[in-house]
Amino acid sequence: MSHGTADPREPDVLVHTEGRAGLLTLNRPRAINALTHAMVRAVDDALTAWEHDPAVETVVIRGAGERGLCAGGDIRAIHDDARAGGTATPAFWRDEYRLNARIARYPKPYVAFMDGIVMGGGVGVSAHGSVRIVTERSRVAMPETGIGFVPDVGGTHLLGRAPGELGTHLALTGAQAGAADAILAGLADHFVPAAALPELAAALTRLPAAEAVARFARPVPPGELAGRRSWIDACYAADTVEDIVERLSDSGVPEAKEAATVLLGRSPTALKATLEAVRRARRLDSLEAALNMEYRLSCAALASPDLVEGIRAQVVDKDRDPHWAPATLAEVTEEDTARWFAPRAAGELGLPAH
Repeated sequence: MSHGTADPREPDVLVHTEGRAGLLTLNRPRAINALTHAMVRAVDDALTAWEHDPAVETVVIRGAGERGLCAGGDIRAIHDDARAGGTATPAFWRDEYRLNARIARYPKPYVAFMDGIVMGGGVGVSAHGSVRIVTERSRVAMPETGIGFVPDVGGTHLLGRAPGELGTHLALTGAQAGAADAILAGLADHFVPAAALPELAAALTRLPAAEAVARFARPVPPGELAGRRSWIDACYAADTVEDIVERLSDSGVPEAKEAATVLLGRSPTALKATLEAVRRARRLDSLEAALNMEYRLSCAALASPDLVEGIRAQVVDKDRDPHWAPATLAEVTEEDTARWFAPRAAGELGLPAH
């Protein structure tokens, strides 16, 4: 996966073709390749160029450096924009979510190397692809509730379709899924050892994608979630976040009690919006419909105090001590949550539902 240290003169997305493949390398390794608006545009431009180019049969996306494909959106920039009451972030999300939808509908094999950290926006540029590769180093997560935000980039669509209540667990806690758990949850397809990724990339320039992947895919080492399905499915089926926390706390299972403790540290407002969003996404019939819903939620989060406070606590001051407002689940009413889903006077995402 390593492509050395990024040269400051290099672009943040390296775009080139080799053999039959178009290769995209997210190239901000010191930021774990966190996505900027310019990076989203660069990926989209490459997909436009390659979509009707007969020489490009397969698209591959990977991350520079050793730490991961992509840690998500550039949340420090979102924090600064939110504090300034800016408009840059909704414009970023608009293009990012449109790219997520495009990846899901792309007419050529889109192979994502989900090595290392793949979170938030990193999931958006990988888990909608047609061929999703995880390794023993993969840590796939939608950790948004920890910063007062909601799973976006089509995360509600993906997690809403996970078996049982696995998606609800991953959405609310932000827990990291290793290779087996990511495959079980429907976020990935194949396991390839990290050391073999350079060889796989080379093979993809010569062979059809399915043939190349078949040569390198291996049985996935066991994960954790399969053995936890019984309590996850029982506890997260409750109607409200309060009831979920109570079931987890009362289950007698140490891992379930740990999950309850995690939830009690998350933004109460974000938890309630997230639970509702995952459940609504299950009833929606397309990724585009979920992205349209998520755009409303993201813009609502941007206008709420918890997002700035959550990013401050996790990323800016790093004191890990967010002061949520409201501070408790009981204080967040159904009306409060419903407002997050309301149509936006300032404009909708407006993706056509397929």
